[in-house]
Amino acid sequence: MAKQEKSAGAIIYYFDSEKDKPYFLLLKNTLKTTYWEFPKGKIEENENTEETARREAEEETGLKNLQVIEGFKQTIRWFYKFKGELIRKEAIFILIKVPEDDKNKVKIDSEKYSERPEHQEFVWLDFQEASEKLKIKNNREMLEKAYDFIADYERQKKLF
Repeated sequence: MAKQEKSAGAIIYYFDSEKDKPYFLLLKNTLKTTYWEFPKGKIEENENTEETARREAEEETGLKNLQVIEGFKQTIRWFYKFKGELIRKEAIFILIKVPEDDKNKVKIDSEKYSERPEHQEFVWLDFQEASEKLKIKNNREMLEKAYDFIADYERQKKLF
């Protein structure tokens, strides 16, 4: 039986009202292999999914003005080996919007930690660019669901 591990994370975006489209924040993970991802981390004792996602988003990006967009929750699952042990990982992602003015306030953890930071770079990308940069299929599929959700969410806001 595989060991279980549970994490939570956030798909962070801002909405560019002039271009009428969202831009997504991706972080470049360089701990073991290099790939682009969304902020996430292990759910700590006495934390729920949203609390963990908010904490990780703030720790890994430095952003503080985080608005959780209700109604979006995606779970991805995978297996990996660590020290010869098979681990079943589950990560639950929520959607977080930040004000457009905050896009220049990102401070990734490489700026905080001198020894082996998890992330080296960040980038804001539109849907197409972000989809191309994400190499992990689960993340691309989740981004697509988030993009569709945001399109509906922003359209509804304009109606009221």
